[in-house]
Amino acid sequence: MLPRIGFIGAGVMGAPMIANLTKAGVEVVTLPRSDRSRERAAEAGAMEVHGVVEFAQQSDVVITMLPDSPDVHDAVIDSGLIDHLRRGTIVVDMSTIRPDMARQIHAALAPASVGMLDAPVSGGEAAAIDGTLSIMVGGDAGLLDQVRPILTSLGTTITHVGGPGAGQATKAANQLVVAANLQALAEAIVLLEATGVDVEAALTAIGGGLAGSTALERKKKAFLSDDFRPGFRIALHDKDLAIVESTARSAGIALPLFAVVSQIVASLKATGRGDLDHGALLLLARELNGTTR
Repeated sequence: MLPRIGFIGAGVMGAPMIANLTKAGVEVVTLPRSDRSRERAAEAGAMEVHGVVEFAQQSDVVITMLPDSPDVHDAVIDSGLIDHLRRGTIVVDMSTIRPDMARQIHAALAPASVGMLDAPVSGGEAAAIDGTLSIMVGGDAGLLDQVRPILTSLGTTITHVGGPGAGQATKAANQLVVAANLQALAEAIVLLEATGVDVEAALTAIGGGLAGSTALERKKKAFLSDDFRPGFRIALHDKDLAIVESTARSAGIALPLFAVVSQIVASLKATGRGDLDHGALLLLARELNGTTR
């Protein structure tokens, strides 16, 4: 019998994840943080509970899917949830937060005999809807074995990458690669447009060679139509790149390419485009060259 899931964070990513869990026959309870979250959770098939005590009593596994490090700390620690979780409960944080925060929450839960996995995801809203997320897991491998049947409803690639915080460090590396890839694609498109090449045909050719990537495959249609409705917002990618920066500083390493890409993402946010999809890097690449589509 699958354990009952307590889910916090029925947002753009969390709501379809809840829907996939309920479709798989998993009972899900939620502790909504806003009216919109309440609506999304109900539409996805979850049952609302009232207060952290009832939520803790009803949850065998707690999944959090929240925007940033303070949100996760607030939901698990500051709210008092930590004081009511039953021994043997497993907390699976699937948000993208700082590795040091993940380690801090791991350590805070341990004395209560509550296990934790930091298990951020990659793939964006489309993969959340399709249940094809890539899940990078830090923490005890034995805990992962216990929750793997649940995670298979959410993702197709579930990889144990190390101890506490390792999942978040892996996600930081992932976000650096994604941002650099999207910036390279944006600049490639500007080059193609400036030289009069059929952009769609050229991207098809590029996609079939060494430069092909999941980013190109997923974003090609949006690039060709200038459709930058948010699947993953610039503001969130900017937040994730701040995590890359703090992680690199803690490790004492230099990431020169990251420095450039992070400033470009920050520029889009600073110019009022934080709510656009991160594919909107193409807009700035054009502006820097004084061109339009």
